[in-house]
Amino acid sequence: MNEFEDLLNSVSEVNPGDVVTAEVLTVDNDQANVVIEGTGVEGVLTLRELTNDRDADINDFVKTGDTVEVLVLRQVVGKDTDTVTFLVSKKRLEARKAWDKLVGREGEVVTVKGTRAVKGGLSVEFEGLRGFIPASMIDTRFVRNTEKFVGQEFEAKIKEVVPAENRFILSRREVVEEKAAAARKEVFSKLEEGAIVKGKVARLTSFGAFIDLGGVDGLVHVTELSHERNVSPKSVVSVGEEVEVKVLSIDEEAGRVSLSLKATTPGPWDGVEQKLAAGDVVEGKVKRLTDFGAFVEVLPGIDGLVHISQISHKRVENPKDVLSVGQEVNVKVLDVNAAAERVSLSIKALEERPAQAENEKNVNHVHVVQNVKLNVITNFQKLKLDSQWLTCLATLNCNYK
Repeated sequence: MNEFEDLLNSVSEVNPGDVVTAEVLTVDNDQANVVIEGTGVEGVLTLRELTNDRDADINDFVKTGDTVEVLVLRQVVGKDTDTVTFLVSKKRLEARKAWDKLVGREGEVVTVKGTRAVKGGLSVEFEGLRGFIPASMIDTRFVRNTEKFVGQEFEAKIKEVVPAENRFILSRREVVEEKAAAARKEVFSKLEEGAIVKGKVARLTSFGAFIDLGGVDGLVHVTELSHERNVSPKSVVSVGEEVEVKVLSIDEEAGRVSLSLKATTPGPWDGVEQKLAAGDVVEGKVKRLTDFGAFVEVLPGIDGLVHISQISHKRVENPKDVLSVGQEVNVKVLDVNAAAERVSLSIKALEERPAQAENEKNVNHVHVVQNVKLNVITNFQKLKLDSQWLTCLATLNCNYK
C-alpha cells in the first residue's frame, strides 16, 4: 500500500459531524492549521469558526502546540490532489454543546453578552450560542436604541429554546423587574415613618423630586423641598445628588413613599421668638399682595401679614393701590405666634393720625348737627305750632350741642 492509499484510509476515519481532538501546528492569517490526533489528517480552523467577534485576534484563542476539541464540518480538497484537509469549528461544537445544555432550562437566569443591535431587538451570545432579546424584553421601558447594550455582559432569563429552529429567546426585563421587586420589599421592610434616610435624586418633575432609596422611589413634593415658598425643584436639587430626607408616610401596597427635604434642615421659625418680638420695628420687603392685606418678609423665610386695616389710617380699597411687590417698608410687629407660624404687622402704627383729617371730621360733625336743627325749626314753623311747642323746641335746641 503506497502513501496515497494510506492517506485515503486515514481520511476515511474522519467524517463530517465528528467531534475530534486536534493539535495546532501553525497560526497565520486569521486561521490555524491543525492535525487531527490519531489520523494524521490536517484541518483548518479559521477565526470565524472560533468566535463571532470579527475584530478579534486569533492569537487570543489558539497558539501553536495547543490541543483543541473541534467539530468536523466538511472535507476540503486543495489544488494539489495529494492534499486533503477538513474545515473544523470550535465555535459550532461549543454551540452544539450549548444547545444540549439549554434544553429544559427555560426560566433559568444566565449571563449573556450583547453582540449586535438588530432589527426588533438585541443579539446576544451565551456559551458560543447566539440568542435574541426582543426590544420589549430588554428593560422595564421600551428601548429604541439597543446599541448601548452591545459589548455589555448582563443577566437574562431564558424564555424559549428550540434547537431544531435555532430559536433561543431571552428576557432581560424580567430579571430587572424581579430584582427591583426584591429590592423594593427589602426597602419597605426597613422604612419607618419619621425616619431620616439617605437617597439619590432620580428625576425631577414640575411637582417635586423623586428620590431613589435603593429600590424604591419616594416623592418629595415641591412644598416639602424648601422652607421658601414657590421654589422650582431644579433650583433646590439636581439629578444624581445624594440627599437626606425624612419619611412622612408609607403606602407599601401602592408602592408610594412621601418624603420631606425641608424637614431635615433648620426652619426659619426655629427660635423666632429670640429674633422678633411684639413692639419691634423692622424693615421688610413686600412679597405678595392679596385682597385682605400684604405679606412682608421681615426675616429670611418669614413673612408677616399686614392686614388691610393696618396699612394706612386712610381707607384702603385694595392693597395694590398703595403697595407693590418688592417694595421695602418699615413695619411694627404686633404679634408673633411661632407655633402657628404667624406674624402680625402694621404699617399705620408707625404713622401719626393726620390732624387735619381729625379737624375736618369734627367740623363736618358740627355742620351736620346745625343743619338738623335748622330743618327741624323750619318744619315746625311751617306747621304753625303754638308758642309752647316752640319754647320746648328752643330748649331742646339749646341743649343739643
